[in-house]
This record gives sequence, C-alpha cells and structure tokens, in this order.
Amino acid sequence: MIELSYFGDLTDTPALAVQLSTTGLSPAACQSKAQRFAQAVATLSVTCEADHTRRAMAFFVPGRIEVLGKHTDYAGGRTMVAAVERGFTIVAVPRDDRQTTVIDAESRQAVRFLIDAELKPSAGTWSNYPMTVARRVARNFPGACRGADMALLSDLPQAAGLSSSSALMVSVFLVLAEANHLAARDEYWHNIGSKTDLAGYLGTIENGQSFGTLAGDRGVGTFGGSEDHTAILCAEPEHISQYGNCPVEFEKMLPVPTGYVFAVGSSGIVAQKTGAAQEKYNAASRLASALAELWRRETGRDDPHLAAALSSAPDAAEQLQMLLRTADTDPFDRAALAARLEHFMIESGEIIPEAGDALAGGDLRAFGRLVDRSQKAAEQLLGNQVPETASLAAAARRLGAAAASAFGAGFGGSVWALVQADRAEGFLAAWADAYRADYPQHAPLASFFLTAAGPAAFRVC
Repeated sequence: MIELSYFGDLTDTPALAVQLSTTGLSPAACQSKAQRFAQAVATLSVTCEADHTRRAMAFFVPGRIEVLGKHTDYAGGRTMVAAVERGFTIVAVPRDDRQTTVIDAESRQAVRFLIDAELKPSAGTWSNYPMTVARRVARNFPGACRGADMALLSDLPQAAGLSSSSALMVSVFLVLAEANHLAARDEYWHNIGSKTDLAGYLGTIENGQSFGTLAGDRGVGTFGGSEDHTAILCAEPEHISQYGNCPVEFEKMLPVPTGYVFAVGSSGIVAQKTGAAQEKYNAASRLASALAELWRRETGRDDPHLAAALSSAPDAAEQLQMLLRTADTDPFDRAALAARLEHFMIESGEIIPEAGDALAGGDLRAFGRLVDRSQKAAEQLLGNQVPETASLAAAARRLGAAAASAFGAGFGGSVWALVQADRAEGFLAAWADAYRADYPQHAPLASFFLTAAGPAAFRVC
C-alpha cells in the first residue's frame, strides 16, 4: 500500500478542480474530473506495492466527436473533429521492472502483463488495447522495459462511437512513454516530431501499420486511421479541427458557433469493433483499399491510398469510375465499390470543404444542410447506419438542432447535435424522451449528455 500523501495534490479535490480550470474544461467538468482523479488515487494506493520511489503521474485523455469524415481518414481523406469533455482520468506510478498493471477503478477489473515484444493480447477483451500498446512499444523501442501501475476511470459511454478504445490506448501509451523517456530516444524523434506525428503513430499501433522506421505488427484487428488519435491529442477548446490524413496534416481550426454546445445521444446499440461489428467496419476499409489497388494496377502509379489517387490528376475521378465500369469483377462487388467511391468523393471532397467554409463564415443554415447531406450519404452509400442512429439524427433536426449526424464507425453508436446552450437542457430531455418512446428496448443502455468542445489530452502532474 502507498500512502495517499505520495500522490500530492491529486487527493485535494477542490485545489485540483481549480488547477483543471486552466485547461479549457467547463467548471462542472473540472469538478467531475477532480473527483475521478481522487478515486483513481484511492484505488492505486491500495493495490500498488509500497516501495515505489518514482514520481506519480496523471493524465486526462478525452473522447472525441467526429463532426464530419465518415470512414475517410484511413483512405487519406479529410475529417472534422472535436474533443468532448468526457474521457479517461488516469493515475500511474512507474516501476523499475517490466510488470504493468492496468486497473479499472470503477469495476476493480485489472489486467497484468509484462512489457514484451512477443506479448500476446487477448482479442475481444478490453485488455487487447493496453497489451497491444505495450507490445508495440517494446518492439519499436528496444530496451524500453519499464512498466507502470495505473488506475483509470472513464465517463465515456462504452462502445458508443466516442473513441473510448483509442482514448484507452493513448492513455496507456502516454504513461509508458513517460516511464521509459521515449521522447529522448533517437527512434522517437527521428519519426515523431509533433503532436500530429504522434497521432499518426498511435493510429498505426491500432491498425498494425508501420510508421516511418517504427515497424508495425498485428494491431488490435481494425483497419482504421488516425482521426481519433488526432482529435484526442490536438483538439482545441471551443473549436472544431479540420485535418487531412495519411499523413496527418492540419488544415483549419474552426470556432464552435457562439452560444452553441454539442448534445450527444448514444443509441444503446454497441458499436464495438470486435466480432461481426469489426468485420463490418473492416469491410468499408477494404473497399477503399480495393479502389486504390485497382487504380494502381490499371494505371501503373504508386499512389498509396484513395485520396492520393483522386488528387493525382484533374480527371482522376472520371478515370477511376471508368475503370470500375470495365473491371473484371463480380457485379455485386462493382456496385459496392462504386457506392464506396461516390461516398468518399462526396464526404471528403465536397461536404467537408464546404462545411468548413460555412462554419468559418458563420452560416449555420448552410452547415446544417451539408451535415444533413453527410448523414444521408452514410445511410444510402456507405451503409454504416442503423434505423436507430438515423432516427436520432432526424429527431434532433425536428427538435431544432442546427445540425445533427451520426458519427464514428457506425453500425450502432451515437449521434451529435449542435444546439443553443440556453435551450440545451430542454432539447436533451425532449430528444431522449422521443428516442426512448420509439425504441424502448434500447432505453436501458441509451445515454444522453451535453458537452462543450473540450481540450486535447493533457498531463496533470
């Protein structure tokens, strides 16, 4: 057991809430996070060994809203993202051996493992995420063998499209990176020179790809990109960020309209990227990869992804559409590829640039119409929506939201709505009531909350 005094100001909830107020979190979020840090400390103090001499550390790592950019990031397309004020509060104590323990301070569930390049994560369980991070760190940074004891709490709805799994991976990486002084190593700074580089690297930990000279491995089993990690690491309070991807490239920082906040409605349908849901998610990724491969095969070019192919010439889109019509593929596959191509061109090439311009110009009506178009394209072309998320988006608009859309991987998950702050509580109640009346079977798992666009991940101590 470790004395609570070891953790310093993390146990002084009022003082910590004041400290957090400088980060861009709202007063209510500061108070909530301070209480959660104290709970994580209490858990860690009774589960850790008493002879720790290295300094404790603490981080807040948020979830995110994908404002626009449905299944575009891994194909090199654009995304618009914001952090939420909910996420992981994590307290950790570095060790001098390879042992690592990750404890959920709410459920007291724990996973224990050694930092090892041959670590075998358990697919289909939450332990897959921290263990995958530990294995990749050991492989990419030989000699990085210091583990940590960490306790964490999350107030994100689980598997609801708010990127709780990516936030968990970022949390564990930040702890292990600090415990092993990774940023001082040649392999790190030769490849990772900025927060956007780090976001790109963390995306490859998840999808298994290599990043510069940092070799990839199996990842967690999903073929995603790095938009989640970018939002988590690079968000600005009260702003929506627009990025290009593969590599991550900043494009615009857009203020949330004055007097507006986000309402989030979680459908209660699990959007977890495991099992059948993982296969549906990966199918959308494979279609984008297949389009890029068709382009490379037929043109002899080496464009790495769909966005690069489409930007390679003024008539590249028309060329690829013609190649699709003449490709020697099953008609069903050809139709699926054509729909996937149309969706990507609309979402990344048309909607996001125009929506960014609308927000920058303060034209909320235009922004709302463009978000409606994105939602419709997801339902009709991308095919990642379920009746519940489509209903939530439509209901939000009927109830007066300036814009509303499903987000994340899809096949369940959540919907965001942009609403006036002074009417937000009433909107949220009416939205929740309407959904639960239409889908009473999902009421036990559905959840609704308000959030400002929050800050990126930050270290508390």
